[in-house]
Amino acid sequence: MNTKDIIESGVLESYLLGLSSREEEEQVKQLIQSEAQIGTYLIDLENTVQTYFTASAVPPPPETRDIIELRVGNGEIRKPKHVFNRDKQDHQSQYLEIEVNDTHIKVHKYWRPAFIAVFILSKIFLIAGLYYYFKSANQQEEINRLKTEIRP
Repeated sequence: MNTKDIIESGVLESYLLGLSSREEEEQVKQLIQSEAQIGTYLIDLENTVQTYFTASAVPPPPETRDIIELRVGNGEIRKPKHVFNRDKQDHQSQYLEIEVNDTHIKVHKYWRPAFIAVFILSKIFLIAGLYYYFKSANQQEEINRLKTEIRP
């Protein structure tokens, strides 16, 4: 494959986003070392993707930082064991391990009345079904009793 085919194939994009397999990663690493054009294209692509994601990023609510700091202080969240260096720069990315001990399912507020209505309707249909089942069973017994009375 020539350089243009490699760039158009989408392998570099999947490598950049972390979606490639190990074999593809090894191939891309070898290509970066062997061809400078692919390395510069990958750097430009990374800058473009980073600019796009930074521009379309939505900041978290301000209360989130306070909640995380409280959980770190209480020992619910452990500090990271590993600090990663990316591209041998001074800035370090740190990840916090978060464990959630919530046992409740959180549902959007508009779905809650729908779930309640479905639950109530299911109970109504269950009661109605049982009522008509037993009523038909009693009528069948009554029909059988009347048939035996009519026959001499």
